[in-house]
Amino acid sequence: MGNFTEWFDYGVYASTAVYLANALFPEDSGNFGTLLGFAISFVLRPLGGFVWGPLGDKIGRKAVLATTILLMAGSTALIGFLPTFSSVGWLAPILLILLRVVQGFSTGGEYGGAATFMAEYSPDRHRGKYGSFLEFGTMCGFAGGTAIVLLLQVLLSDDQMQSFGWRIPFLFALPMGLIGWYLRNQIHDSPVFEEVKEQNENQDSVLAGIKQLLTQQWRPILILFGLVIALNVSNYTLIAYMPTYLRSAIGMDPESGSKILLVAQVIMAALIPFFGALSDRTGRKPMWWLSLIGLLLLAWPMFELMKQGVVWAMLALVVLGVLYIPQLATITATFPAMFPTPVRFAGFAIAYNVATAAFGGTAPLVNEAVVDGTGQSMFPAWYMMGACVIGLIALPFLQETNGCSLRGTEVPGPDTDATRLAQIEEARLAKAS
Repeated sequence: MGNFTEWFDYGVYASTAVYLANALFPEDSGNFGTLLGFAISFVLRPLGGFVWGPLGDKIGRKAVLATTILLMAGSTALIGFLPTFSSVGWLAPILLILLRVVQGFSTGGEYGGAATFMAEYSPDRHRGKYGSFLEFGTMCGFAGGTAIVLLLQVLLSDDQMQSFGWRIPFLFALPMGLIGWYLRNQIHDSPVFEEVKEQNENQDSVLAGIKQLLTQQWRPILILFGLVIALNVSNYTLIAYMPTYLRSAIGMDPESGSKILLVAQVIMAALIPFFGALSDRTGRKPMWWLSLIGLLLLAWPMFELMKQGVVWAMLALVVLGVLYIPQLATITATFPAMFPTPVRFAGFAIAYNVATAAFGGTAPLVNEAVVDGTGQSMFPAWYMMGACVIGLIALPFLQETNGCSLRGTEVPGPDTDATRLAQIEEARLAKAS
């Protein structure tokens, strides 16, 4: 629910970018301004990771997640109340940027905490299956935001959408956030964290957690950093930037762009649990090899295909989306398992958010700046391909942790005491049944 709320905002923001540009920015800088607003929310994500991650390793995942969802939902809802540029001038975009900063800071703890929480709760042999539902929430949130905007575009005239219609989707975030906050307060912290806490092996302080992470876990941080570059350049190019790309680079109207994006998102969401469960049988690394090589080979021809019309653009985006899903579906099963329990939340949150801020959230802005400045409409494909090469360089160094236990204070792996004990217990239960 929390991930749905988080990415509902991004879906709404991407789909209403045209209206936000006209309402909150001067006429000659609207596109750049809205994409800057998208990118700026990622500037604070690393700071959020440095604050919320070690805090979650000290006091628990649940308390952090209950706080971040309220910050996210509140700041998203307030966007719906912003005054226009015509009424208050530059105060309008400044307020938008400030709210995006709050969203970025809270997201720095939200995503890493949610992934860590679900990974630690999931059975070792089914972590891919259960963990994939976090990303199912991601894609459903994106699709839900796009669907509401598309519905309003159908029901309202363009003047009504520009006047007040664009505000309505942002207001939905508040009740969704309150529901998520209530649900999170009804659950217990993860058994893996509780076990470490009972043995007094959780972090003594936030600073101690950061020090341990940076001095002892630098290798998985670098591996995760490379993989996240590939993951999020693809993600934010295909999902967040696509409405702007289809309109500005190809000349498609906003409603057609929303329809194409919605169809692709629904198909991608439906496939996420399938690929998550498949990774429990094949391992995480084969999923990533398939995705990275597929995107590297097909990004260019699919972007060329988008230029041929609405139907072809939809087909191309669906193909790229399906190739991207094996990465997305296995995030929760892969990344938290790279770190030991005492620094798991911090390790994921810091490494993920630094890479996302530098390369993921800036992808729409970089793509638009290059396409607008040079006229090279194929640059987004080249950018994705370059990111995939970085991911392919990092992937061989990733340890396969499919079926490995996340319990204890060791780095998860097939030869840890926790994994051996879990396998013995699993065999005992199988024999008894």
